[in-house]
Amino acid sequence: MKLHDLAAELNLTPPAENPDVTGVTHHAGWVRPGFAFVAVRGARVDGHAFMAEAAANGAVCVFGEGLPDGVPSPLPYVRVPGARAALADAAAALAGHPSRALRVVGITGTDGKTTTSWITRHLLRAAGVRTGLLSTVGYELPDGALRHFPAHFTTPEAPEVQSTLSEIGASGGEAVVLEASSHALALDRVRAVDWDVAVWTHLTSEHLDFHGTVEQYFADKARLVERARFSVLNADDPWTAQLRPRAAAYVTYGVEDVADWRAGDIEERSTGLHFHVLSPLGEFDAHLPMVGRFNVHNALAAMAAAAHLGSGVDALVAGLASFRGVPGRMELVPGGDAGVRVVVDFAHTPPSLEKALEALRSTTRGRLIVLLGSAGGPRDPGKRAPLGEVATRLADTAIFTEEDHRDTPLDDILQEMARGAREAGRGNFELVPDRRDAIRRAVALARPGDTVLLAGKGPEDTLERGAETLPWDEVAEARAALAVRA
Repeated sequence: MKLHDLAAELNLTPPAENPDVTGVTHHAGWVRPGFAFVAVRGARVDGHAFMAEAAANGAVCVFGEGLPDGVPSPLPYVRVPGARAALADAAAALAGHPSRALRVVGITGTDGKTTTSWITRHLLRAAGVRTGLLSTVGYELPDGALRHFPAHFTTPEAPEVQSTLSEIGASGGEAVVLEASSHALALDRVRAVDWDVAVWTHLTSEHLDFHGTVEQYFADKARLVERARFSVLNADDPWTAQLRPRAAAYVTYGVEDVADWRAGDIEERSTGLHFHVLSPLGEFDAHLPMVGRFNVHNALAAMAAAAHLGSGVDALVAGLASFRGVPGRMELVPGGDAGVRVVVDFAHTPPSLEKALEALRSTTRGRLIVLLGSAGGPRDPGKRAPLGEVATRLADTAIFTEEDHRDTPLDDILQEMARGAREAGRGNFELVPDRRDAIRRAVALARPGDTVLLAGKGPEDTLERGAETLPWDEVAEARAALAVRA
């Protein structure tokens, strides 16, 4: 695409030069010949400082919010109102706006995004819709094979989102389910996506180091509802009252409150969750082979989204019954001996940990042992003590260990979690700093009939220990611990 054509599509004033533009990025090191370089001003670094590097790597122009005083641009310069918005809009334009040819379901919320995304993807496929997926666990083309972004794309930026959507469409995809995090929405990574359906799971305090306040956290997530043509809202979430006027059209779902999609007669059996559904499509019985009553909400949200895109009752019921779970979300680890059950889950906030422990308690014959840590750096240090309280209140034994402590002294994190437990009058915990040692300790403590929950890491494939980033596989570590026990 010619630079003048790209500028016209983005309503920008072009420079005199008119080179061909073949791609776009905001990272000078990722520039390839023919790319536009977007100079983003961050909290610590101004992207304009890397214009020379971008030019050396083959960039043909720079997009930015204005050159710093006295700093010339080595390339044709296009002034933009917002750098991140320009990055997203340019990426979509260069990719040919792939989301416009797909039916796009976006899912946001504090907890439940990934599970709801995977169930929705599964239900659409069960109805015969060739569906792709973009999730924190990875991404899938319609062929169903799970793929991962390169290691340096820890969070897909707008160009990677658009190129993946393009790949899904080129692979014969008709729809895509996209997990929209608060960071992705706030930083315009998914700004240029054309949303057909927005799904709202629920909101609790999280990522306040980034958003500042829970009100801003809500506002950033609410962008998804504001941009979608149709929304699926959780009637049991207090924040939904503020979402209703922001939605172009919507249905609600819930268990506790009156809702368009409502579940009742919920039973947790050895085969999973069984419940009765009242919906705009009529009443029917449903079965989801997963643990945890909270997954009923995820199932209702997914069914409502799939129904809006044309799925009928028979496809919804059959699809739900054939769902086999999400990697790292209440994932049962194979290899347990003598009736010891080991489960890996991503729960890393007090509410999500509480839900996971309550779900496992209801199906555990013996004791419940939980292992968990808390992230370091400035990421919500206020949740560490509550995590310790929840863990020791709902489990028989808790083991506090590392979980991406980064530059925060690990002992500070562990002591804060221990404080939360002690102030609640509980001493049923141990501190085992090394996560591998902690997993083996938790498994060794288990007796026949016990359940061990390994919380916090889920499907993540790295462990951030101080300045190191180590490869990590929680399920593999659990299997190794079971082998040692055997």
